[in-house]
Amino acid sequence: MKTSSIIRSVAVGALLAAGAISAPANAQETIYFSNNAYRTGPFSGSGIPIGDGMRDYISMINERDGGVNGVKIIYEECETGYDTKKSIECYEQVKSKTIVYSPWSTGATLAAIPRAHVDKLPILSMAYGLSASADGTSFPWVFIPPLTYWDGASVMVKHMAAELGGMDKLKGKKLGLIHLDAPFGKEPIPVLENLAKKYGFELKLYPVAAADMQNQGSLWLSIRRDRPDFLYNQGWGAMNPTAVKEAIKNNFPINKLVGVWWAGGDDDARAGGAEAKGYRSLNFNAAGQNFPVIQDILKHVVDKGKSTTPKEKVGENLYNRGVYNSMLVVEAIRTAQKLTGKKVITPEDMRRGLENLNVDEARLKEIGMAGFASPVKVSCTDHSGHHKAYVAEWDGTKWTQKGDWIEPMKDEVRPLIEANAKDYVEKAGNWPKRTEPCEKSS
Repeated sequence: MKTSSIIRSVAVGALLAAGAISAPANAQETIYFSNNAYRTGPFSGSGIPIGDGMRDYISMINERDGGVNGVKIIYEECETGYDTKKSIECYEQVKSKTIVYSPWSTGATLAAIPRAHVDKLPILSMAYGLSASADGTSFPWVFIPPLTYWDGASVMVKHMAAELGGMDKLKGKKLGLIHLDAPFGKEPIPVLENLAKKYGFELKLYPVAAADMQNQGSLWLSIRRDRPDFLYNQGWGAMNPTAVKEAIKNNFPINKLVGVWWAGGDDDARAGGAEAKGYRSLNFNAAGQNFPVIQDILKHVVDKGKSTTPKEKVGENLYNRGVYNSMLVVEAIRTAQKLTGKKVITPEDMRRGLENLNVDEARLKEIGMAGFASPVKVSCTDHSGHHKAYVAEWDGTKWTQKGDWIEPMKDEVRPLIEANAKDYVEKAGNWPKRTEPCEKSS
């Protein structure tokens, strides 16, 4: 990690310790929210902007609105370095006081799921984690909006088909999956294998060990040998800029390298210099500062010195992803308050808020996010929503939207989710069941 990033990480810790997002005098009128963070280590290039966006949105809500319906949010980070063991240590430290667990890694999510169902603590794994947890019947305490990795894999296949001229043109083609050799990286494989069988394309797997994220030379020799038509990068942290640079070095067409939404950081693309123009990534939020919500963050937080985020970094893609994540938290709190009639909610109330989350176009406009994201709705049985994504393209200096929003292949994804959820529950044995049936809970 660069020295400037280390300095910023230390500054963030000092700022939080000094009470940058602190409690008012009456501690009873607060809601506590702890977020796993990784501002250090090989994944910090992705973790820092996301953590910044999350923190600054919560700060803005506190500064501009006095909190959510008058209740301020105490936001704290627990540093994990993207290490699952440390993530669970963080879980144990905060489970008695946070209203929601924010794992920020698939490995941490998988480890927390059994615990959370016993502790009755909701998990918000926004567009990451266990895809099967979208089944709210089997996983009442896990929420994975706005879409799952399986949805993303199906969107990638639809994009590939569109570029080739139709779904029938997939037959005989070759799709390569570059993936971190970890639970996160392996998540898309079941859907891609099913779709490869159905549409007649070949799937090639290129796992990358965490220790080799910045040393992909031998992997790219395999890619040159196999000559895939498209590459899908299920990457994170230092793996992403390395993949972009290697694609350019090995003369792979940059517009046929498409990252999952976590491979769409500005620094991921910048690493390739001018030749990275045309690099693509799936996305579900807009980049840039030209949104009322971002302008309010600048006005109420950044310009007042209440953030460690450099002003020029505000509005970058992963920063805005963090803003989106905190928006889901705030809107779920607001929903829970309305459902329960209470200002200071409990984790059980938060679960209800997440399960009844409905941020439509009108609400997006009210909170300054018109055009920033598509509507998101969660239900009792569907804890994801399987919402649309779009393909973003790097124009050399910033991310732009290429084409329309793309619907996931729900008819392919949902049966797989339900089957895998059932299998998970059966293997777990004595799995805690919902305390109320879905038809009565929403």
